[in-house]
Amino acid sequence: MRVLLLALLLVGLAGCASTPTRTENVCAVFDQKGGWFNNWYKAAKRTEKEYGVPVPILMATIYKESGFQARVKPPRTKLLWIIPWKRPSSAYGYPQALDGTWAWYQKETGRRGAKRSDFSDAVHFVGWYHHQSHMRNGIPLNDAYHLYLAYYAGHGGYSRGVWKNKPYMQRSARRAAAMADQYRAQMAGCGR
Repeated sequence: MRVLLLALLLVGLAGCASTPTRTENVCAVFDQKGGWFNNWYKAAKRTEKEYGVPVPILMATIYKESGFQARVKPPRTKLLWIIPWKRPSSAYGYPQALDGTWAWYQKETGRRGAKRSDFSDAVHFVGWYHHQSHMRNGIPLNDAYHLYLAYYAGHGGYSRGVWKNKPYMQRSARRAAAMADQYRAQMAGCGR
């Protein structure tokens, strides 16, 4: 009996650490990450309930930032075109949150033990950050395009309009908004 319980525990924990496949289908992601210990759908719904940001926008933001990879970092720059050098930022984990922004989140929410590599913490951070964008810049909580622009540019950068002359930011925001729309339709189709 102990061996069976241990095997079940190991299988359950192995699913927590892996990156989901078929990330362009949110229903498939939720099916793959619907375990007892780390249920992504339940974590996203809790965040939606707390901050009012729809699940498809939360998931599209994480998809766009990290591709649902828990420990991803920006690629290193190259010194003399071949020698790996410094990273361009301290972005890390599912939300690609910077060290300073993550520390601000931890302080403001009291979640001092939160980790960027934990999906539940990361989705909560994304909901909290989008809610901050709503409060600071008046962005509607269902406006995936502008929420992502504020996520990418930062609250101050968004309010200054730095994104208006940066086509790459606008392209990224359009992709995030399109993914949110796709996820919304998929969730309606799979009854989530």
